[in-house]
Amino acid sequence: MNGVFDHLTKRFGDVVAVDSVTMDIHDGEFVALLGPSGCGKTTTLLMTAGIYRPSAGAVRFGERVMNQVQPKDRNIGMVFQSYALYPHMTVYE
Repeated sequence: MNGVFDHLTKRFGDVVAVDSVTMDIHDGEFVALLGPSGCGKTTTLLMTAGIYRPSAGAVRFGERVMNQVQPKDRNIGMVFQSYALYPHMTVYE
C-alpha cells in the first residue's frame, strides 16, 4: 500500500505549522522527516496518525483518504524520542 501526503496543511489560528506538503511513499520505502525545531515534522506525523486533523489537503493510505478515520483504525504507531510522558513505566507496562 502506498501512502501519500497531498498538499497537507495544518494551521493553528494564524500560524501555518505545515504548508502544503506533498509526498508519495511507496511500499518498502523507509522515510525520515528531518529539519530544525518548529518546522512541522511532529505535526505532520500527528496528522498521519490521526491525532491532528489537517486544515487542508489529505493523508491517503492506498486509495483511501484517511482524514476522517479515527486514530485507532489507522494501523499506525508512533514512538516519541523522549519517554517523558510515562517515565515511571516500562515498555511492558
